[in-house]
Amino acid sequence: MELLEALKTYFGYDSFRPGQEAVVSALCSGRDVAAVMPTGAGKSLCFQLPALLLEGITLVVSPLISLMRDQVAALVQAGIPAAFFNSALTERQYALALERARAGRYKLIYVAPERLGTERFLDFALHAEIALLAVDEAHCVSQWGQDFRPHYLEIPDFAARLPRRPVVGAFTATATQAVRRDMRELLQLRDPYEIVTGFDRPNLYFGVVRPRDKDAWLLRFVQERGEKSGIVYCATRKNVESVCQMLQDQGLAVTRYHAGLGDQERQDNQEDFVYDRCRIMVATNAFGMGIDKSNVGYVVHYNMPKNLESYYQEAGRAGRDGEPADCVLLYGPKDVQTAKFLILNGNENEEQPPEERARLQSRDLERLDQMVGYCKTTSCLRRYLLDYFGERLAEPCGHCSSCQGNFVERDITVEAQKILSGVARVERMYPYGLGVNQVIHMLRGSRNQRVLGLKLDTLPTYGILREAPREQVQVYVDCLVERGYLVVTKTEFPVVHLTAQARRVLFEGERVLASLAVPTREVPALPQTEAAEPVGPLMGELKALRTRLAQAEGVPAYIIFSNATLAGMAAKLPTTMEDLLEVSGVGAVKAARYGEAFLDVIREYLEI
Repeated sequence: MELLEALKTYFGYDSFRPGQEAVVSALCSGRDVAAVMPTGAGKSLCFQLPALLLEGITLVVSPLISLMRDQVAALVQAGIPAAFFNSALTERQYALALERARAGRYKLIYVAPERLGTERFLDFALHAEIALLAVDEAHCVSQWGQDFRPHYLEIPDFAARLPRRPVVGAFTATATQAVRRDMRELLQLRDPYEIVTGFDRPNLYFGVVRPRDKDAWLLRFVQERGEKSGIVYCATRKNVESVCQMLQDQGLAVTRYHAGLGDQERQDNQEDFVYDRCRIMVATNAFGMGIDKSNVGYVVHYNMPKNLESYYQEAGRAGRDGEPADCVLLYGPKDVQTAKFLILNGNENEEQPPEERARLQSRDLERLDQMVGYCKTTSCLRRYLLDYFGERLAEPCGHCSSCQGNFVERDITVEAQKILSGVARVERMYPYGLGVNQVIHMLRGSRNQRVLGLKLDTLPTYGILREAPREQVQVYVDCLVERGYLVVTKTEFPVVHLTAQARRVLFEGERVLASLAVPTREVPALPQTEAAEPVGPLMGELKALRTRLAQAEGVPAYIIFSNATLAGMAAKLPTTMEDLLEVSGVGAVKAARYGEAFLDVIREYLEI
């Protein structure tokens, strides 16, 4: 079977997306591959299609049970024999699956990296014809990645023990140059075909907001988005619980996910979200890698993540169906403190040498600085992100909160002098320095116990910015840090100090100019780009049919057909099986299984 024929028959597409055909061709010709393709670019197809064309079995190393389950369900729906081997199987189920695998019943087998070295699986692998070893989420092999998993390092040893080394394909959605280097070296790829298709997701809107009340902002945001599915990421379990409860109290269909819940509850809550029984998921970063839910309309970060890799991967779970989607980060100064605490106290590996632990902490603190820079920049957010991953954007995107924001350049020299003078006075009283919050409280004339206990109310600079809102003073301080007049230490309890540059403002007449946002609507409007999905009774009827079929099959609705495919049906109005096969996303297997049911709905709509 030719490439395009297989693509249409099993996946329902007439053409490849950028980069797919080159990757598929390389693997089918026996060449290793290292592919970095953004979420929603169709990287899974790059190893699923070769699996159909190569003689033998394709092993897919995948880190999460949920990812395996969803992808296997989608493959089976497309008529492709597939299975997964992981801890979710009972002993009897695993034995039966191994027996079927030995009999050649499967073309693709998904397996957790921890299982590769087990005696039973290795015995199977040594006697099987394994043509392709696909490593999904391959960034997990690198300690420079955000999801390092030690068992990924054992993959090359497993491949070397096989009677014949298979072709190896390494796939990930986000990887810096350091991570890509580790993918090549640690997985021992041989002269790999390397491809980076680009990290840009044009359908995603990126925004950073500094709301006075995060809960109130979030509530307005999700209410304005109606029935759209969304994910709200929080830094801590405590935040997850409080945010979830707040949204539930407003009558919204919301569930939660974090490591403090039992295995069964996590699984149930995840399925409620994937199967559209709950439209909002509030979660820590424990949720999400490999979640293949295509119709997520927004991702909100209630707290700032620790690094840009995590942020971009989590935000990238929105808009996988190609429809416009929002990715908004709610930034507050306390987020930096929380992230720094998690970095400095989150490593519980007592066997790790102190020098290695210190190196990793230093690396993570540098990444945190990049993340904070994203939150504070007034330049194009998309350009900032892409630049981090080594991709250049020629022009500002015009579709992020910075590009769409209203900024004015203001002379803040007077305010800068007051702030720098205040820090200088604090340093004289406390040479070791104080935190930014205490300095701001002092400048605004706060009467809180900490300020009074430190006797900051006795300083000449106490209350000299009394009339300025706290958020505005924070913006001024951020600007002075960015311009190098102030420095904030990278310690667990950071303090602020003057730099030598501050003298130029205090004593030499140097002016300080800053781009300041003009207050605008805090909650971003729905994307201006119209969704491809038509609105009307037919689309509603097609979705209702899809829901019934999905419930009967016990799979998420998008596995039957995506929203984009239903939109294609509503636009083209096919009335015959031949017409239906012309709709993108309708393959021969699904057409045979579901085609007549969808055609009946369309015929009835047309009164044929």
